[in-house]
Amino acid sequence: MSQISLSSIDSSLIEEISSKRNEPNWLREYRKNSLSVYHDLPAEVSPLYNKYTDARKMNPEQVSLSTSSDSSVPDFLAKRLDEIKNEISIVQIGSNIHSININDELKSNGLVISSLDDALQNHSELIQKALEDSNSKEDKYTALNNAAFNSGVFVYVPQNLTLDKPIHLISCLSLDGISTISRNIIIAEKNTHASIVQELYAPKTSKQQAYLELLNTRIGENSKLDFTTFQIMDQSAVNFSTRRTHLAQDAKINWYLGLFGSMLSRYRIEYHLNGTGAAVNDAVVIFGNNDQSFDLNIIVNHNAQSTEGKIVEKSILKDTSKSLFKGMVRINEQAGQSKSFLSGRSILLSKGARSDSIPGLEIFTNDVKATHSASVAQVDDEQIFYLGTRCLSHSEAERIIVEGFLEPLSRIMSYQVRAWLANIIESKWMNTELTINMDDQLKSIVEVEETRYNENEEVEQHYKYR
Repeated sequence: MSQISLSSIDSSLIEEISSKRNEPNWLREYRKNSLSVYHDLPAEVSPLYNKYTDARKMNPEQVSLSTSSDSSVPDFLAKRLDEIKNEISIVQIGSNIHSININDELKSNGLVISSLDDALQNHSELIQKALEDSNSKEDKYTALNNAAFNSGVFVYVPQNLTLDKPIHLISCLSLDGISTISRNIIIAEKNTHASIVQELYAPKTSKQQAYLELLNTRIGENSKLDFTTFQIMDQSAVNFSTRRTHLAQDAKINWYLGLFGSMLSRYRIEYHLNGTGAAVNDAVVIFGNNDQSFDLNIIVNHNAQSTEGKIVEKSILKDTSKSLFKGMVRINEQAGQSKSFLSGRSILLSKGARSDSIPGLEIFTNDVKATHSASVAQVDDEQIFYLGTRCLSHSEAERIIVEGFLEPLSRIMSYQVRAWLANIIESKWMNTELTINMDDQLKSIVEVEETRYNENEEVEQHYKYR
């Protein structure tokens, strides 16, 4: 079909998407109902946050939609795809699944990595349940995704499976300027352990091109999932992501989110700790320059006893970039003996940069521990002066201060993730193309990170030589 703008979206696009994919009737109705909700809702549903939302910076006149898009691999992505060709991976270019790599042993053990279209055919009950778990009335862009998703990724980790290597999810916008609306679903059954690394890319374009994502994650009993997202899209693009995670008894998720690219990033992240002992550890790093804008909303719902939540967001902002951190911890009546911590902290490296933090608590029971904090400040001139006396330039001094600012956050990450993060931040400082890679240049970083935080090493050596 011909392209249409987001501002002109109507039921004809929904009908064409459903017909092209031969979707069941329940899904067609689901799409139509969600489209109606999308048209009715404002950009920000919560009156608390309406004043602060940046979602309106997306221009619906420029965002183009279609049932198909160019599947060509951009030149800047070719090297990265070559590096992961032997890794467990799925690559999405625009609305097309470019490649899937999974070995026969993992397939025989029940691991599933597929497009959402294939999952609708082969795992229809799981997909229907995941789709219906999403309430379109909660958010305008949740409704948009439920109505008009034209692609998606499905990952299923069966019961008792432990993966030694990460699953790589690579998504890149297409070269023809068509935006992507992706519906991604991750399910980890009980007694599983897996790691996922997601990378988001976009080519440079003359008008806004959007990657709109809705990601549902469900983690079974006594399972652990490490999920890392690096958003390193070109600053001509827009990235909206809504993420909803359900955790069963003793389930745990470590979620690391690095936002570095796009002109506007809007992330709405919600955790539901539904089982006793469930835990979430969410760490967010934002590095903005030029006129980038980051709009982050994280909600933690404690729905069972002895659950734990830790949300830490740190922003580094230069030029006229801007961040909004909106957080809420909600401990419900049945969630006694739970613990939760919410923190948003920002460093402003330029006078034109700005950061707003709005942390909140809603406590409906006793015998809990919950706290929140927020701070926004410029770099301390005394620290700059002190480092200057050690023969460091102003820029070098700022970098050391920023490294120290991020260090407590990076300590909880794996060695490889720290190395990738260091490489992206280096590229951001140098104002060069953002990318992550596995080549020899990172080996030295990994070697340093593997020994840097061995806090028991000195004690062990002391006893060894006595």
